[in-house]
Amino acid sequence: MQSSPPAHTPARLALCAVALATLSACANYSGIAPQAKPVDATSLPTPSATEAAALPQATWWTGFGDAQLNQLIDQALASNPNLRLAQARVARAQAVGDLAASASLPQIGAGLDLTHQRFTAKGLYPYPVAGAVLDTGTLQATGSWELDLFGKNSAALKAAVGQARAAEADASAARMLLAANVARTYFSLVRIEAQLQVAQRTLDQRTQTLALVQDRVKAGLDTQLEQQQSESALPDARMQIEALKEQKALALNALGALTLQQNKLTALVFTSQTAIKKIALPTSMPIGLLGRRADIAASRWRIEATTQDAANAKALFYPNINLVAMAGFSSIGIDKLLQTGSDQWAMGPAIRLPLFDGGRLRANLRSKTADVEAAIESYNALVVDAVRDVADQLTSSQAIAKQQTEQAAAQASAESAYSIAVQRYQAGLGNYLQVLAAETALLAQRRQAVDLAARALDTQVQLIRALGGGFQADTDPTNTPFSSVAQRTAP
Repeated sequence: MQSSPPAHTPARLALCAVALATLSACANYSGIAPQAKPVDATSLPTPSATEAAALPQATWWTGFGDAQLNQLIDQALASNPNLRLAQARVARAQAVGDLAASASLPQIGAGLDLTHQRFTAKGLYPYPVAGAVLDTGTLQATGSWELDLFGKNSAALKAAVGQARAAEADASAARMLLAANVARTYFSLVRIEAQLQVAQRTLDQRTQTLALVQDRVKAGLDTQLEQQQSESALPDARMQIEALKEQKALALNALGALTLQQNKLTALVFTSQTAIKKIALPTSMPIGLLGRRADIAASRWRIEATTQDAANAKALFYPNINLVAMAGFSSIGIDKLLQTGSDQWAMGPAIRLPLFDGGRLRANLRSKTADVEAAIESYNALVVDAVRDVADQLTSSQAIAKQQTEQAAAQASAESAYSIAVQRYQAGLGNYLQVLAAETALLAQRRQAVDLAARALDTQVQLIRALGGGFQADTDPTNTPFSSVAQRTAP
């Protein structure tokens, strides 16, 4: 007959737990804490309602009104291996979160062991078991539940959530950068096509000039000096065309690598720069960039993840308490496994406490604290760089707009001068060389107009990238694929 346990056993267990918790002072974490602080973003300018409404949207590239550009970016986002790599990292981080969440839930298992065994004749077993060859069997269920009294598992789960969110933000940053690179490369090709047209007209104009000078030399109106000067201008014009063709080939190679459709790019027909629409964007630095840049959101989540990693390392200084239990059957002789008397069971707490570990726990906590410091300083540097990035793009955008105004005035004057030269030639008041000379100045202005328009488009893309490209940061740490588990296990 089995005797019941004394009534005061729970009290003894409680006293043991208190004593063990008190002994945890033997391994302490005093003096280990991060010193770095995130920068205060409240001191930065705040956008007006109009500026906030002008922040870029998630599919910002559609605002340029170029269907071919839309198709290229969609293709890049669907097939680029770097983006798929970022998405794979997200899936891995989410799986780590599921693993961390499972640690705080009860663990239940079952097992069946069947053994054909010779028992030693010199051991603990008496005759007739000693020295005999017998079959043994064990069929039992086991269970355990770690009581997260000091927040170790909760911190590990929050750290996993932070890493998963950081991975998601990194994927968004990769998506933004890929779309921006495709747009910039595409607009570079548009510029090259426009410059090729101007360069080809420059070559035709210089060919006409040479023919006229040769006629004037034959007529004795010019010398060999003027002819040599006109001839030397032709190789330079042809060189400019070849240089532009090289730039076009390299840009097509880059676009092919981004979109993974190199063979289809030769059929592209590029629109004119004037047909590309402008996107309305803020005209001053908005604080919204701190919440709409994926790289900054990822950095914030890494601070959260490393902070929780440090909390997990701190919780390792405290006792680890598990409730364990098992119930099942065990017998010598498989035929007796399920017979009366073969049943067995056990239950109770399992407590583990670090006392003297040679400094291992403190070293681990110092390492995790250093990670927090690094994450905070990385975030601070990123915020400062983001503010400078937006300021630079806004400065360039405003400067280019002023340059375009001045260049437009200069081109208008050149157009007027060319028109007057043509009219004088048609009226017999001037020669055709004067017309060609006026066109030379006009072609120079057209080249500048193409370059400035290209810079304006490139700066728009860069500003959109600096403003986050429509990214919306998720600051809810429970909004994850394993959020339901996180909510059940949160302290």
